[in-house]
Amino acid sequence: MAENRFKEMYKSGITPWDIGKPDCNLVEVLARQLVSGCKAIDIGCGTGDNSLWLAQNGFLVTGVDTSEIALENARQKALDAKVACRFILADFLDDKIEGAPFGFAFDRGCLHSFSSEGDRKRFAQNVAVHLEKAGLWLTLVGNADEERKCPGPPRRSAGDIITAVEPLFEVLSLESSHFGSNHPNPPWAWRCLLRKRLVR
Repeated sequence: MAENRFKEMYKSGITPWDIGKPDCNLVEVLARQLVSGCKAIDIGCGTGDNSLWLAQNGFLVTGVDTSEIALENARQKALDAKVACRFILADFLDDKIEGAPFGFAFDRGCLHSFSSEGDRKRFAQNVAVHLEKAGLWLTLVGNADEERKCPGPPRRSAGDIITAVEPLFEVLSLESSHFGSNHPNPPWAWRCLLRKRLVR
């Protein structure tokens, strides 16, 4: 299970995705004023850098993760920065998160962590359940177009993303990008902004 793998990696301290700052893709999307301050959920929030940045930019943030170690670090970061964030231990694939509906959902590498199409669809369905009507979801997904010789995040095709999110979401943008990283050659990513479809 993906959540067990992440728990073990946090225990071991091997967390290459934990870069100590908000992901550049999140910052760029908000800079384009595509999303404005509202209730937000940071799925797979890890040690909280993206949650804290969102809170500092006008969002009321709930961060969710399966690792208590990561959440303890996130709570300490919020305390040190004097930033109000709520952090919850939960398995987002199955759990209902208190505080829904949210206006904005963010995940950095959660959708791609599920190897089966069925689990990716379940994940997208749960995002939709937690979003208000026309709510926005920004997901960062490992890009299968990258020819990589070293380890990195799971890679999915653009088709994998579309299959997972249809028919619940409208794709507003699907762009090739890179994950925010402390390395000179960051892994490729899909940056996908989605809007929850209105149910007729």
